[in-house]
Amino acid sequence: MIKIMLVCNAGMSTSMLMNKMVEAAKQQDIDAEIWAIPDAKLNEEWKKADVILLGPQVSYLKSRVETITAGSVPVEAIPMLDYGRMNGPGVLAMAIKMKK
Repeated sequence: MIKIMLVCNAGMSTSMLMNKMVEAAKQQDIDAEIWAIPDAKLNEEWKKADVILLGPQVSYLKSRVETITAGSVPVEAIPMLDYGRMNGPGVLAMAIKMKK
């Protein structure tokens, strides 16, 4: 089981990507829990995640998130191209690689 948290401003466009990632996980028979939150909920949600992915629009939060998590959870910004194309399988693969 991998727990992937997506972070963005309001959670709208990231929710669309989340759905694509959930679909990709099902197709690849990967046990994954994937959810999207607005950055305001970061402090209360991060402890549930194995991996934290930031939407490109909040990539500036990376160092703050790394400080909050004290480096205990891998944090990365989703590449703009994958985000724009809603590349669920690609972003899922990125998250799995980050967990290893």
